Amino acid sequence: MALEIDIPRLAIMGHPNAGKSSVVATLTENDRIAIDKRAGTTTESDFYPVIIDGQTVIEFIDTPGFQNPSAILEWFQAHGDLPDLAGAFVQAHRDDPLFAHDCALLAPVGAGAGIILVVDGSKRIKEKDRIEIELLRLTARPRMAILNNLTNQPRHLHQWQDALNKAFNSVREFNAHRATYAERIKLLSALKNIDQRWEPRLEQTIDAFARDWERRTDQAATTILELLRESLGYRYSQCIKNSLLVFKSGQARAKAQVMQSFGDGLRALEAKAQGQIRANFRHNVWNLAPDSILGQDLLSEEVNKALGISRSQLALAGIAAGAASGATIDLATAGTSLGAAAFLGAAAGGALGYMGGRALAKLDIEKDAGTQRFTVGPVANPKFPFILLDRIILYSARAMNWSHGRQAADEDAPDRVADKEITAKGFTEALSLPQQRELARFFSAARRGKFYDREDSCRELIKGILRDVAEARIDSRANL
Repeated sequence: MALEIDIPRLAIMGHPNAGKSSVVATLTENDRIAIDKRAGTTTESDFYPVIIDGQTVIEFIDTPGFQNPSAILEWFQAHGDLPDLAGAFVQAHRDDPLFAHDCALLAPVGAGAGIILVVDGSKRIKEKDRIEIELLRLTARPRMAILNNLTNQPRHLHQWQDALNKAFNSVREFNAHRATYAERIKLLSALKNIDQRWEPRLEQTIDAFARDWERRTDQAATTILELLRESLGYRYSQCIKNSLLVFKSGQARAKAQVMQSFGDGLRALEAKAQGQIRANFRHNVWNLAPDSILGQDLLSEEVNKALGISRSQLALAGIAAGAASGATIDLATAGTSLGAAAFLGAAAGGALGYMGGRALAKLDIEKDAGTQRFTVGPVANPKFPFILLDRIILYSARAMNWSHGRQAADEDAPDRVADKEITAKGFTEALSLPQQRELARFFSAARRGKFYDREDSCRELIKGILRDVAEARIDSRANL
């Protein structure tokens, strides 16, 4: 039975260990697909639809590797007068155990699927590869070849390109372990060249991907704004019996306990936002490097140093801290004078917790009959809003650009293809002064628990940063 033709369907083919499953995982954003570095782990064809708004827009089929390509080619050549060689071969050999894997591989093609052949371009082309290329040419199906280049060894690429160009409608280089969203879209766009009849359907598919990505980018911006609003307005309060506060040691323990709980609350808010970002960009496997700045404690000195802000940002951040302490700072001059930053150093006295030598938040103590209420917050540290924002953007950058097929990557390989760089800081520092002022106004409103009437402009500003990082890659030097 032929497959329905209302959506593009593509069988991912190639000999074992060429990276087929990694390609499928990356194109479908499905990191639950079993990927093993050992050869031949895929033994049957598995179907992976891409569903957007409840509709399947494209389907990829992960197939087993060829087991008997020479025998298949001989059969194809002997039956060249048949209109559908792949379907005829499956029909003739479906009950033969010798060709069980080969029939599983060719069945989707016989049912009407197009072909994506995945080859490892870093390895020398062999006679078996040429046989596979020729038998796929004889299927007469729309077909693309992917050079899944995972290393910096280009010496065999010309051989592969010469052989593939003779048999395939399109040949593309594609690193399934490190492909960005933009590169996935380019690959889908190139599929339009493999058969003119596919163009309308593939254009609809690409439009659906683009709309979905824009929606997810908007959702990520919403998550980031909610994190900032909740964190900057966060307070923690605890009542402690006077009997526990008789001695200075008891008071010190109470203050430390309250400050720890306050910090834990901030960490929990960040963790909640990070979980939403991961889910938004469909990550289930999320392994951070041991020294990743994203794995460090939010309030640690390591994070403070890695994501430190500029002096002009420090001055702008004084708007929010000033509002929280009852002071006022002229928005028109903020960022042109460091007077605001100087003020913050004095205002922070008597606060608990430190980030980069500055107090994190003020502690208020209210006495009542038999108890004292310790209240800490909101955050008064001028660096914190920008550090928090830069870190969640860095987290989003990883989520947007981390390929779902990367679990099979050899990260320690000396000749692996390097990632493009997204530095571990500088997202907000690179903004214009008016844009930084806009953020500072939002910070100020969030600290006071007030609604900011220009929040949409902040959302667009953050979305602009996210769109930029979606065009780049995360560099290993950023320790992500």
